[in-house]
Formats: sequence, C-alpha cells, structure tokens
Amino acid sequence: MNYENLTRDELIAVLQRRDALARYGLRWERDSIPQDKSLNRDFVGFELDEDLSVGEGPWTNLVVEGDNFDALRHLVTTHAGQVKLIYIDPPYNTGRKDFVYNDSYFDATNRYRHSTWLEFMYQRLMLAKSLLAEDGVIFVSIDDNELFNLGLLMNQVFGEQNFVANVIWQKVYSPKNTAVHFSDDHEYVLVYALNKDKWRPNPLPRSADQDKAYKNPDKDPRGPWKPSDLTARNYYSEGRYPITCPSGRTIEGPPPGTYWRVSRPKFDELDADNRIWWGKDGNNIPALKRFRSEVKDGVVPQTLWTYDDVGHTQDAKKQLNAILPKDRNEDVFSTPKPLQLMDRILRLATKSGDLVVDFFAGSGTLAQALLALNKEDGGERRFVLVSSTEATVDAPERNLCRDVCAARVQNAIEGYDNGNGKKVDGLGGNFGYVKATRVPMHRLEEGITDNMVWTFALQACRHPLTTVTPGLSVSVHGEHMLAYCGNVKSVTLDKLVAAITQHCGIAVVMTWAPAVIAERLAEYMHRIRLVSVPHDLRRAFKQGNVRDAQEEQPESQNQVEPA
Repeated sequence: MNYENLTRDELIAVLQRRDALARYGLRWERDSIPQDKSLNRDFVGFELDEDLSVGEGPWTNLVVEGDNFDALRHLVTTHAGQVKLIYIDPPYNTGRKDFVYNDSYFDATNRYRHSTWLEFMYQRLMLAKSLLAEDGVIFVSIDDNELFNLGLLMNQVFGEQNFVANVIWQKVYSPKNTAVHFSDDHEYVLVYALNKDKWRPNPLPRSADQDKAYKNPDKDPRGPWKPSDLTARNYYSEGRYPITCPSGRTIEGPPPGTYWRVSRPKFDELDADNRIWWGKDGNNIPALKRFRSEVKDGVVPQTLWTYDDVGHTQDAKKQLNAILPKDRNEDVFSTPKPLQLMDRILRLATKSGDLVVDFFAGSGTLAQALLALNKEDGGERRFVLVSSTEATVDAPERNLCRDVCAARVQNAIEGYDNGNGKKVDGLGGNFGYVKATRVPMHRLEEGITDNMVWTFALQACRHPLTTVTPGLSVSVHGEHMLAYCGNVKSVTLDKLVAAITQHCGIAVVMTWAPAVIAERLAEYMHRIRLVSVPHDLRRAFKQGNVRDAQEEQPESQNQVEPA
C-alpha cells in the first residue's frame, strides 16, 4: 500500500485497523497486578563507601548495594552500549516462596504469580538491553518453572532473530530417587545477543581427552592424527567410484545411499600425500587423516554442559562454604552457581578489557570467576555486581550485598582460609562499593551530594572511580580530564585554573555555577565542556520505567561525555 497517497483520515483508519489486530507474542495480566513499588522516576545516585571498598583506588570494578531497578537506571545513563556480557541468575519463581515482589513472597497459589514475575523481569530486561554493546550478549539462568515464559519474553525484548542458544546444564551428579515422576537433573541458560550477526562466541580450549583421540600409528612426520569418515549421505555427483585398496581388494563404491566426500582426482591427490588411512594391513575402507597440527586450538561450544565440565550444585555449595563461613550463607544461597559454570560463560563471551554486569549478583560467584580468569590470562576484564540488602521489618540490619556478595569477592581478592587450615592466595583486583540512593527529581538540588555527582561524572566519562575531594576533584584518564567544582571559592577556582593550565587536552568541568566558571576560564573555553549541576544531570538521567515512560526530553548540549 502506498501510504503517501492517503489522506489524514484514511491513514488514521488504517492505523486503527492495524492496532485492533491481535498481536503475536507473549501477553500477561499487566493491568491486574499491583505495580512494582521499585518502579520510580527519581534520580539515582551512587555514593561511594570507601570503608567497604577493597583494594587501592582508583577502582575499576563496582559492587552496587541497592534495588537492581534503581541500579540499572543509573547504569543505563552512564554505561549504555558498553557492556559485552550480562549474566543473571534471577528468582526462578518456583512457587516455594523464592520470589519477593513488593515485600511479599509469591507462592504457587497466587493466580498472578507468573504475570507478576514476567512484569518484574520485563522492566529489568528492557533496561539491561540498553547496556549491551552492539556485539554484546546476555546469558540468563532459569529452570522449568519459567523457561517457556522467559523464552517468549526474551524474544519480545531482544527479538526472536537474536536468539543464540538454550544451553542445558547438568546440575546434579546423582538422580533424585525420591522423585515422583522424573529426577530433575538440569537447568537452562538462555543466550541472546543484542545483534546476532555481530556476536560470535570465543572457541573453547581443547581438553586433554579431545587430544587423546589423535595418534600416529604410521609414524607420519606431520604428527598425530585421527581418522575421519570419507562418506556422507548428501548427494554428490562425483562421489561414486570404485577404489582399489593397497592390499589389492576392490571397493566398488561407498555403501548404498552414501557418497564419497571428494571427487576421484581429489582422492588420488590425498592418497599421494599420505592423507588416506587404509588400516594396518592396507585392506580397510579408506579414511581421511586429520592432523592435530592442522586443527584449530579452540572448539565450537555445544549446548549440553555436563557437570564434569562446568560443575554441579554440590560443587557450588562447597565453593561458597570454603570462601565464606557457612553460617553466613546457608540460609540465603541454597543453590549458588559453580565457579566452573561462570568460567565457561566468561571464556565464551569475553576478552581482556570487557565489562561484565550481573544485576542479580547473589553471592558474587561471577566476580570470583572473572578475577580467576584475569589472573590466568593476564586479562583486564571488569565487573559490576548489583545486590540488594534484603532487609526486612524483622531483620532491618540484614545486608546480603555487604555481608555475603562483597565479602566473598573481597576474600577472593585478598585471599582466605578455606576452613581446612589451608590458606588460599588472593586473585588480586579491587572494587568500589557504592550505594544506590534515590533522590526525588524535584528535590535534586538539595538532595544530591558531592559524592553522587563525582561518582556519576567518573562513570559517564569512563574514568575509574576515585573519592571526591572537598572543593575541587580532578581525574585525568588518558588525554581526558574531568573536574568537579563543589564551590566557587577563590582557592577552589585557583586550583581549577592550575589544573586546566597543566592539562593540554579536552576537559569536562562540572559546576553548580557555570557562568562563574566560564568567566574565570574564558581563555580556555575552546577546550572545556561545562556541565551544569544538577540541571544537566537531571536532563541526562534515564528517569522513566518501561511501563510509564513519557516522551524523553531533548538532550542537553552540555552533558557529561566519555573520553
């Protein structure tokens, strides 16, 4: 249909008919469930807690304490398009009170259990999508309770065309003999790319068992090899011809319904190059010799991951108990993921320098695996973990982020006693511990702190995290300079002028009084970008939630920009 020739009324009628048609896809009872109390349009600031941070600053990794919806909105503002891998292990919504929504557990009797879970996940996945780089990918652990719903939801958020794989993870090493119907032996990891055409998994390292298949019975100088079938079922017009073995036996052709994979001239060429194996007595059906030296070092990942390769739930519990006292985690994380599983995902989806995000961080397994991989290959992968306190009315001091997630990662960094009297060396690394704090937009000027402003600016400009300094804070990362003037006192302005004079490149200056700064730095303004606090932060921040998002405001000309 040529829409250009339609009148306004005709075009409206066409759109109304289109909108009235039933849309294919997942639907859930969005209007019948209470709105998530976590959804809000406040500004979210990250306040650095230096006492809970680990390692010497500047800090390149983050542990975020707070609601993951808040944290994601902040990260989408500062890290959009930068994340190469997102891994999450969300609540499985088993009906056994494992899923908390608006401070209440959902059990199997709640008729809106699935719709509520879907709405909860949808809001967070939509934000997570904005974090992914063009060649980024997301891995999501799940079990049978929500697998089919999650698959449809992921299709809706990321596009069916960007589905990569549904991995089966064998999570237990022995069957449950008490099962009524089937022993539940596996879970899943759904894999979606932001753009499937631009993402490819890294090949996995070859195992010793895979290399054992290569031998050298004929002492070929090219080294070990293994035989490969020369027949195939696909029709090949030049693939049927007789072959005479070195023993003199004639093979009239491949078995019925099959074809030699190569033409006769190519076969003779391979045989002349000693690439055909006839057996020790020269009388076997010919096989192609595939040399280990000519095979790529990596192997293509498969979708079945056994516990021999990636660990099982008992491994995960032992690993957590070894690095943290058992009484601090047994009632909270009954089913953590094993380090081997996280290692597999990291090897598939990351390389040195990549940023990884887990906004259902749990006990911090992903970060420990990342640090171990960095130590192994000298990489500089970075992580952002998000975990809540899960404090309740009965336990207001409860803080799982601080006492379990961050504590585990700290032990992994610094080293620990595994409980058996053995000292485990630290993996090195660091993290800045930040607390996600809401500030109502209409109270932003009085509610936002210097700590929040500085942390926001550093992240938006892709600088490592440092502490804010009273008066003037300065960070130089590469050729890019960032400065924050907490006031416009003479001593502060003098320090700013000195810092700008010493720096030759572009500088971003954040200030509550841009006119004053512009006047004082007039001769340098050709290489200075002024950012007004809190005005430009308010305009830059991704305020809305998916359900109630309003039309975005036009972007400010003076926003914080990355180096």
